[in-house]
Amino acid sequence: MCDVEYLLNSNEPWTVYRTMRDILGMEREDPDVREARTRMIEDPLVRGLVSELSGWPGEVLSSHKSAGQAFHRLSFLAEIGMEKDDPGMKEIIDRVSELTSEDGIPRLPTLIPERYGGTGEVKGAWALCDAPTTLYSLAKIVSPDDKLVRSGFMRLLALAKDNGWPCVVSGELGSFRGPGKKGDPCPYATMIMLKLISEFDDYKDSIEAKNGAACILDLWENSRVKHPYIFYMGDDFRKLKAPFVWYDILNAADILSRFEFARNDPRLLDMVGLIRSKRGSDGRYRPESEWKAWKGWDFGQKKGPSSWIEFLVCRIEKRMEG
Repeated sequence: MCDVEYLLNSNEPWTVYRTMRDILGMEREDPDVREARTRMIEDPLVRGLVSELSGWPGEVLSSHKSAGQAFHRLSFLAEIGMEKDDPGMKEIIDRVSELTSEDGIPRLPTLIPERYGGTGEVKGAWALCDAPTTLYSLAKIVSPDDKLVRSGFMRLLALAKDNGWPCVVSGELGSFRGPGKKGDPCPYATMIMLKLISEFDDYKDSIEAKNGAACILDLWENSRVKHPYIFYMGDDFRKLKAPFVWYDILNAADILSRFEFARNDPRLLDMVGLIRSKRGSDGRYRPESEWKAWKGWDFGQKKGPSSWIEFLVCRIEKRMEG
C-alpha cells in the first residue's frame, strides 16, 4: 500500500509536489501545493538542471542511453512539473524551438559514422529514440495543443506499424538503422512513443496506442525468446531505476499504466506485481541500479531508500486502481 505520509515528509520537494498533485489530487492553487512547488523550483538540484539546459542542446549526441543527455534531463524537469514561465525555462524552450524543423520534430546535433550507415558528419537530426522524448517534454511544459508540438506528434505517429514503431531516423543521418530485422519494432522507440501519445487525450485510445502497448506486453510475456534490436527484458531491465531514461521495468509499467485499456491486462499486472515484490522489509523502495549522471539525487544511489521511486510505484498503483 502507498505510504502517503512518507512521501509528503520527503526531503525531496518534487516528490512532495507530485504526491500532492498526482496521488492526492490537490489543486495547483492550493496554498500547500504552491509552497511545495516553490521549494521545488528553488531547490539547488533543480536550479542546476535548468542552468545546465540553458546551453541546449549541449554536446553532440553519442548514445541515447547516456543519462546525462540534455533531452533526458529536460524530460525529468517536465515530469516533476516545471512550466514554461518558471525561471530559466523560457530560454530553454526557445533554444529547443530554434532547432525544431517546420514539421515540428526537434533536432539534436548527431554524428553517426559512415561504417554504420551515417554520413560521418555532425548533423542537426532526429531519431525515433530521442524525438518522442523531447516532444513529450514540450507537450507537458508548453502544451499538447501547441501547433508545432502537435505537428511533430502527428508526424511521428504516422510512422507506426501494426506491431509498434520501427527504427527510424531523419534523412540527415543517411541509411543508418539499428541492429535488428527491418520488420521488427524497436522496443524503446515504441515505449517512448506511447509516452508521447499519453499527453494527447484524443489519441490515448487509438489503434496506434493499442498496437504499441501490445508490442511491449508481448515482449514481457515472451521475454526469454524475443529481443528485437537487442533490447532484452532480462535482469537489468527488471531493476528499479530512476529517472526514466531507458528501457526498464519501472519506465515500461509507468507508461503502460497511463492507458486505461491496458490496466487490467494480466501481463501488466504481472509486471506491477514484480515491482511490488521489491519493497524492502522496512516498507521502502530502493534503487537497484543507478545513473552516475544523477549522483546527488535520492534515486542516484543504491545505499538507501528513494522517495521518488516510491512515489513512482505509488502513482502506478493509483492508476491501476482507478
